[in-house]
Amino acid sequence: MKNVLKDLKREPSKYLVIHYSSESLFDEVENAYSPRITSIVVMFFENRQTKTFSLHAIAEELNILRENVVSRNDDIERVLLDRFCAFAKSNFDKCWLHWNMRNTVFGFEHLEHRYRVLVKQEPPTIPVDNRVNVSDILKYNYGSDFAPDPRMLKLMELNGRRDPRFLSGQDESTAFKKQEFIRMNSSTISKVEFFGFVLDRAAKGKLVTAGRSLIVRLDRALETRFSRIVALISAFIGILGWVFFLVSFIGS
Repeated sequence: MKNVLKDLKREPSKYLVIHYSSESLFDEVENAYSPRITSIVVMFFENRQTKTFSLHAIAEELNILRENVVSRNDDIERVLLDRFCAFAKSNFDKCWLHWNMRNTVFGFEHLEHRYRVLVKQEPPTIPVDNRVNVSDILKYNYGSDFAPDPRMLKLMELNGRRDPRFLSGQDESTAFKKQEFIRMNSSTISKVEFFGFVLDRAAKGKLVTAGRSLIVRLDRALETRFSRIVALISAFIGILGWVFFLVSFIGS
C-alpha cells in the first residue's frame, strides 16, 4: 500500500484502473437476487486508454432493438461478462486499482457472482493480492478525513469541479430504470478517468485534500528506516547544540 504511488511513477504499465455500474444498489430488484451489471470500464494507467464493456454497445452489436433490450438483458449481460472475464484473464499479472470494490454487493465478487449466474461456469478470478483500493491509498497518505462524504464527489470538487457525466449510485439506479445505458457508461468512464487523475496528482504530491495532509505525510515519511535514522541523528545534534549552549551560558 505504502509504495503504490512511488511504483506508479516507476512502472505505470503494470497498473489498471477499474470501475463498473450496476442496476441498483439501493432498491430491491424485482425477481432478482443481485443487481445486473450494466457497464465495466478498465483504463490502462500508463496511457489512459480505456476498455469498455457495456450493455448498450453489446446490444447494438447483437442487433437487438431498443424495445427488446429488457427481454434480452440476460443474453446481453452474459456476453458482457464473458468478454470482461476474457480480458481479465489475460491481465491477471496487473495491479487492479479500484474504488471500494470489496464484496458481493459492489465488488469483484459481485462480477464473479453474476458470471456464475449467467454463464453457469466458474469465473477466472483476479488475485486478491492484485487488487488495491484507491480510497485506502488516499487514507494512508492523507488521513481518513481526506474528503468529506460522499468522498468521491467531494474529492472531485476539491480538485476542480463535478464532472457533468458523473452520476451518484442513486442517479445510476434511476438511469437504469429509464434505460439510459449510455449515461451510465459515460458516468463510469468519468469515474475511472478521475481515479487516474487522482493517482497521478497524488504521486506528484499535488492532490488537494480536506485532511491534515502535511501532518500525515510527515508521519508517513518517518516510517522508513532511513528517515527514522535521519530524524534520530537530527534530534541528537539538536540535543548537543542545547548542551553546548547551556555550558557556554553557564560558563559566561
